[in-house]
Amino acid sequence: MRFRLGYVAMTLKLVDCSPSGTMTVTAFKKLPDPEAALNRVRRIAKKNLENTLRILRYNLAYNIYVYRLTSKLVPLATHPLIEGWDYSGDLKEEFLSIGSFIKENDFRISAHPDHYTILNPESDQVFNESLKDLDYHAKVYEAMGLTDYRYKLVLHIGGLYGNKKASIERFKRNFEKLPERISKRIILENDDKVYTAADVLDICNDLGVPMVLDVHHHNCNNNYENLEELLPHIFKTWDGQHFNPKVHFSSPKSTKEFRHHADNIELQEFLNFLRIASKTDRDFDVMLEAKNKDGALLKLSDELKDAGTVKSINQAEFELKK
Repeated sequence: MRFRLGYVAMTLKLVDCSPSGTMTVTAFKKLPDPEAALNRVRRIAKKNLENTLRILRYNLAYNIYVYRLTSKLVPLATHPLIEGWDYSGDLKEEFLSIGSFIKENDFRISAHPDHYTILNPESDQVFNESLKDLDYHAKVYEAMGLTDYRYKLVLHIGGLYGNKKASIERFKRNFEKLPERISKRIILENDDKVYTAADVLDICNDLGVPMVLDVHHHNCNNNYENLEELLPHIFKTWDGQHFNPKVHFSSPKSTKEFRHHADNIELQEFLNFLRIASKTDRDFDVMLEAKNKDGALLKLSDELKDAGTVKSINQAEFELKK
């Protein structure tokens, strides 16, 4: 059984390499005219894309093939202020350079729209805003030439709205309304307060959608389900997909702030999960959600090499010893 490690968006190892440069609505409106403001947005987006390619080249050097794109590549992308700007055409070369590099090296790329992007709101306006954000994410993939649906968007189920059963049914109805270019990219994740891993597994089975298990969220929010029993069924939702099953992993910041992510990954906690996962006898990928980003990945990598229970293939891929 093999597993690979990945990280989220930002590398702390490269200087001046943020892929998430932004611009506020206030700053946009302060500029002397709309064209000057749009030029500023264009420059920021171009820099974000250039830095993303830098990060991917860095990842390749360290054999890190699992990576989550930031959702902030194009500032104000869904805001009416820049409505009508064809950012994918304007920055075509930059987008395609990233996409070509991803395809040439078979990177596993994903994105995670922000928490306000939900499919089960009671408000049609909120749903329409969420659809606009999902459309932006799909356009980013398409601009990169990543038209294959192997490149996914991670979503939570959404709010409770006082009735979990009704909210789940509303999620399913709204999911069916999505255009295929969006729905075929979506994978679903359990959250730390409302929708348990068991809840999301049922939804994924009903919709035929892959599930990402967030191990930390499961530890925060469960109904005493046995993870050893759940995990084979969660991994099965990935049958027929290009990539292996994926999980999210983070460690709690502290006992008091248990829901918050720690800077790094606690080794023994990770080894405990590997023991459970080994019983599925399936390869899988792990997205590490730690504050130290790639630094946390490389730290865990070194610790795993010394732990004696796994064989290191490279900095980000391991094989569990039998």
